[in-house]
Amino acid sequence: MVETTRESSGAFVVEARKNYQPRIVFFYFVVGGLLCLLAGGLAWQQLLRADVYHERERQQNERRILVPGPRGNIYDREGRLLVGNRPRFAAVLYLDELRREFRREYIRVRKNYRELGDKDIPSASQLEQIARVSVVQSYLDKVNTILGRDEKVDSRNLMRHFSDAPLLPYVLIDDLKPEEYARLLERLPVASPLQLYTSSTRYYPYGSAAAHTLGFVSLNDDSDVSDFPGEELKTFAMKGTVGRDGIEARFDNQLQGETGGSIWRVDFAGFKVQPIEQRRPVQGHNLNLSLDIDLQQAAEQAIGDYTGAAAAIDVNTGEVLVLASKPDYDLNDFAPRLSAATAKEIHDKGAWYNRALDGIYPPGSTFKLITTIAGLRSGVLDPDSSADCEGSLRVGGRTFSCDNGLGHHGVIKLSQAIAESCDVYFWTYGLQIGIERIAAEARRFHLDRPTGIELPGETRHMLIPDPEWKQRVRNEDWFPGNTADVAIGQEVVVTPLGMACFAASLARGETVTKPTLIHDPHHPVQRTEPIGLLPAQYDALVQGMVGCVTYGTSGQIFALPSMALPVKIAGKTGTAQVQQYKDGKLAGTIDVAWFVGFAPVDHPKIAWAVAIEGDTIGENFGGNRYAAPVADAILKKYFEKQNRAASGSMAKN
Repeated sequence: MVETTRESSGAFVVEARKNYQPRIVFFYFVVGGLLCLLAGGLAWQQLLRADVYHERERQQNERRILVPGPRGNIYDREGRLLVGNRPRFAAVLYLDELRREFRREYIRVRKNYRELGDKDIPSASQLEQIARVSVVQSYLDKVNTILGRDEKVDSRNLMRHFSDAPLLPYVLIDDLKPEEYARLLERLPVASPLQLYTSSTRYYPYGSAAAHTLGFVSLNDDSDVSDFPGEELKTFAMKGTVGRDGIEARFDNQLQGETGGSIWRVDFAGFKVQPIEQRRPVQGHNLNLSLDIDLQQAAEQAIGDYTGAAAAIDVNTGEVLVLASKPDYDLNDFAPRLSAATAKEIHDKGAWYNRALDGIYPPGSTFKLITTIAGLRSGVLDPDSSADCEGSLRVGGRTFSCDNGLGHHGVIKLSQAIAESCDVYFWTYGLQIGIERIAAEARRFHLDRPTGIELPGETRHMLIPDPEWKQRVRNEDWFPGNTADVAIGQEVVVTPLGMACFAASLARGETVTKPTLIHDPHHPVQRTEPIGLLPAQYDALVQGMVGCVTYGTSGQIFALPSMALPVKIAGKTGTAQVQQYKDGKLAGTIDVAWFVGFAPVDHPKIAWAVAIEGDTIGENFGGNRYAAPVADAILKKYFEKQNRAASGSMAKN
């Protein structure tokens, strides 16, 4: 760099300087570095983090709507619908189509407040709420006019819907009657935010039949959407259902439908603009149960207003044909939701309790079959073993009376003792057999454990007592009187389903029956440990059961023309006492009437157990009077259908 200056004398002097300054160069580097940093940051944000910002934009501009799939149907063994889905109609309003109307109404309401000179003008959010309620009510009034109703908009519910689920249709009137649906369908405009919405709800064609077995569902907000895209998006889900009891709960995963839905692009207010992806919901898988609804209804009608349970099983396959518990409830009261008043009514009459599965009762004289098997297998008993029943027996310090209505049986052998249910006979031999053998035999038939049927909540409170149990639980010694009680089915606790499984096992000459509620036309015959009796021993036991029906404790009942059956059956009655407590104090006892057995005797196909509670404390309640007629109703219907099927097969051939 060259500079020229003039001296005082007038001559010019030339000065030479450097053309750069080191301090300025330093700032060049600083500015350059900053520019590079800025360029790198822009590149990082625009190029490398583009996906992140795109995803954020997507989450802000897209919404996911989920629609649960209908549940699968449940059928009985013959393909008759037990549980299905019925259409549920509702008048709904699509709020995203009312944006302009909301805005116009907002402006109108605000203008009215200003023209009135009201100093307390509501806030903008309050004005918006007033406008929304006003618009929605105007549409509801259209529905009211058509249906002759006078429904009003619940403002809190509406605002909650705007806040939580603005993309879902807002329900104006739910569960329309079919005739109301038809009128609205005819008169509502096609292109209108006001539409009819059809969903599905559970339907039970047979009402209360098999209520405890089928179970019920309740509303559920959590949909299974593991394979539906957009889980990172804000999601609005229509309510689905979840099984809460019975088959509905046990097989909920199978019955649940596949959730469908859609992904929408939305505007700044959160209203739908454009669909991006859609998938239709798919109905869940169907189930075919082993129940026979004809037999089920026959059992429930026979039980009537009594409290009790009945179970019937296919002897060979273990498929459960009947599983009845009374009192019960109408399953349609649960769809779509159970009211508090109905729930209280069910509770007050004790109908929540599944007595077939959870009812624990002493089996009474039906347990004498176990005592018989224990005696025969141990060698203490044989078919010709006899005892002299004089009406009572002294055991230790107690006198046990044999109450058969006659005072005494006299000299009696095994088959007759079973048929006439002689207590003295089984006390006498029960003491000789011993509690260990009797208890071991009961456990061999699995009467001390749950059956494992495909239902939730099966009780585990069965009891086969023995000296070890009494010492451990009660800290008491075992006495001969305890053995005498157990020998005739007192102090023992079992369930009706457990006794039905025992009867089925006995019919096959085996020890264990695994019950199932799932029907399989190719279900194999169950094979378990043999009962372990010689043919003559088994025949003596069965003949005692046949005698029970022909001349013994239930002979008079089955001699009635109305009780006549087309086949020979083997049965055993029983009556047991159950202590009743009120406010923690013993209020007395009720009797439980039992009838167990199988039929036909020669080729058993069906086994059963019926237990009916006495409705009056201290009532003399006999298995022949109350439980046997329930079994008779089941058997009549069963063999009627068998004969009809055989006749139809012959006609085809």
